[in-house]
Amino acid sequence: MVYVGEIVNTHGIKGELRIVSDFKYKDSVFIKGKKLYLGKRKQEVVIKTYRPHKNYDMVSFEDVNDINDAIIFKNDDVYVKREDLDIDGYVDEDIIGLKVYAKDEMIGKVVNILKNKQEILVIKNKTKTYMIPNVSEFVKNIDLVNKKMDIELIEGLLDEN
Repeated sequence: MVYVGEIVNTHGIKGELRIVSDFKYKDSVFIKGKKLYLGKRKQEVVIKTYRPHKNYDMVSFEDVNDINDAIIFKNDDVYVKREDLDIDGYVDEDIIGLKVYAKDEMIGKVVNILKNKQEILVIKNKTKTYMIPNVSEFVKNIDLVNKKMDIELIEGLLDEN
């Protein structure tokens, strides 16, 4: 399952829900008829309508006809199955766990991705944790088949000196 966002509230009385999402492939997810999975229970729902509104993604689901049906989804996380995504590229869940190499030397594994104005890869080995910007100047190759990532080092990127 791939995390898409969080349902933060209902909207109106007809069962529409507000989702906060910074998912970069929204156009592959928020489509009428697409299946999503909600909350810890991963309850399957089907999108009936979608529209962007301010900073939210507004959705309604089949068989959710009013606010009383919708309120139970408030604060639920929203997921999509990885195999249901028709995208060119990768999602965060694809690169977490990849082994990271610099000049054929393994420096650790990707354990997390921090998001602010740019993505930061958190790479950890037995003794240290590194934070490397996920930009093409540093990340040179992502090989999902062999579960490996190659990075380009510059002075000071991995050591404090």
